[in-house]
Amino acid sequence: MRVAIGSDHAGFELKEILIAELNAWGDEVTDYGTDSLESCDYPDIAEPLAHAVASNEHDFGVLICSNGVGPSIVANKIRGVRCGLCHDTFSARRAREHTNCNVLAIGAWAIGRGAAVDILSAFREAEFAGGRHERRVGKVNAIDDRIGSDEIAEQDA
Repeated sequence: MRVAIGSDHAGFELKEILIAELNAWGDEVTDYGTDSLESCDYPDIAEPLAHAVASNEHDFGVLICSNGVGPSIVANKIRGVRCGLCHDTFSARRAREHTNCNVLAIGAWAIGRGAAVDILSAFREAEFAGGRHERRVGKVNAIDDRIGSDEIAEQDA
């Protein structure tokens, strides 16, 4: 699989652990940063990663900060991205199966290393179930389309 991964300084150490796991599983990993524990801003990492996932450069993305909230907000602003903040395997699996999430957000300070690896594995292995969930994801996409049209209309005004 082609996986995009990124973190701010608070998630850096967990990001490095998850990169090693992804590599061990044979995945092609692109690291969107950061590359140290030096303070940085999560939007600078999350936005380019989300754009790359939305344009299908990667099969999915992973964003990590202290609690996972900030990067998930940023990622969900990008059309075509459905980012789920998951701190357990059930949520990670369901995020893929029911909402077709293509970005996983994790809080490094909220969970331990073992849990993070298990959550990543559950997200990675799960597949969109389709069926009745297709209709719901279609409605989410329709909101994206409507919002995008509203923004275009405002710019033209």
